[in-house]
Amino acid sequence: MTINERIKEVRLALELTQTKFAQRIAIATSYIAGMELGTKKVNDRIILLISMEFGINEHWLRTGEGSMYNDEFDVRAAKIASLFKSLSPKYQECALCQLEALVDLQGFSAKQK
Repeated sequence: MTINERIKEVRLALELTQTKFAQRIAIATSYIAGMELGTKKVNDRIILLISMEFGINEHWLRTGEGSMYNDEFDVRAAKIASLFKSLSPKYQECALCQLEALVDLQGFSAKQK
């Protein structure tokens, strides 16, 4: 698998469109499309942006060896972060409140068992 294919794999794993993926790393959508097709070069800057923004293992992105995600990340955490960042600040606050309520509810449910 090429680095271009791994970039597409990352995007699909995060369930992002090319447009959303491009916005998150501040490059043109057409460049993402070109990288995925293998017609555009993947440079060090893009690799670092993808690694930092999405918690992707830079070594895996470059070589295909190891895990896609950094040790401190997993697929769900990266997906949650991706979805959260796509929300407006108003809805981010709402999402945080909902998550806190779920944690409280989980703690309450665990105590009753």
